Amino acid sequence: MKILITGANGMLANSVKSKLSNEELILTDVAELDITNQEAVIKFVEENKPEYIINCAAFTAVDKAETAGSIVEKINADGPRNLAIAANKIGAKLVHISTDYVFGGNLSIDKAHNEDDPKAPVTEYGRTKLLGEQAIEENTKEYYIFRTAWLYGEGNNFVRTMLKLGSTKDEISVVADQHGSPTYAEDLAEIIKQAIEKKIPYGVYHTTNEGFTTWYDFTKTIFEKAGISCKVNPVTTEEYIKMMNVVQAKRPENSQLSKAKLKSAGIEVPTWEDALDRYLKVELSK
Repeated sequence: MKILITGANGMLANSVKSKLSNEELILTDVAELDITNQEAVIKFVEENKPEYIINCAAFTAVDKAETAGSIVEKINADGPRNLAIAANKIGAKLVHISTDYVFGGNLSIDKAHNEDDPKAPVTEYGRTKLLGEQAIEENTKEYYIFRTAWLYGEGNNFVRTMLKLGSTKDEISVVADQHGSPTYAEDLAEIIKQAIEKKIPYGVYHTTNEGFTTWYDFTKTIFEKAGISCKVNPVTTEEYIKMMNVVQAKRPENSQLSKAKLKSAGIEVPTWEDALDRYLKVELSK
């Protein structure tokens, strides 16, 4: 099977490449294919004729997106539109990665977002990612949109940062009022692989690891599993911003995504604790 992967040098793309290593992969980054250029995208797709296009390219710097200008919408909205148009022309299936930021994030903490819940993005990142979803839905019928959150994996990520801080400081402060699911890139890549192999129904799916936590409790669990004795102090988002003297785009209080639809399609998702165990086994052996 011939599969085109955009944004091929990113964290998730590296996991996807590994999971699909037995397939014929066409790997592109901006140097090989500028997804914001519709003519170039259509030409490239028509020449290479992939059966699947997996779009891992995105502008994901949430804070920078607030002031970066039109490039954010070009990458997060125009890019997916161009890929959808090109995929539809040749009958290819499009796999696109989206985000919890398409929601407002103010849902009651005792609930998790379903795929069709009302969208109310409050950041440029979320707004442009929602535009990307809508552009795909308008231009092709054979697509998977996988919304994820709190992604970590090979390379720089939250877990690695906490391991470093915990090993060099006596105590740290971590936000305790944001709720969601840490998601291991390897597990998201496995979901993508299974979706393709099982040919699950097209549409939008939530694809985070199972179970919910906060950044504070996640950090405490990281330290416990890694044998780190650093004290973790819970703070609110507002306290953290004042303490660090940083300017941030608004973070969702509730990033909890229901996986009921994904499970009904026959795909089981590991818990975030199990995923963290597997990640730490690799990371701590280096």
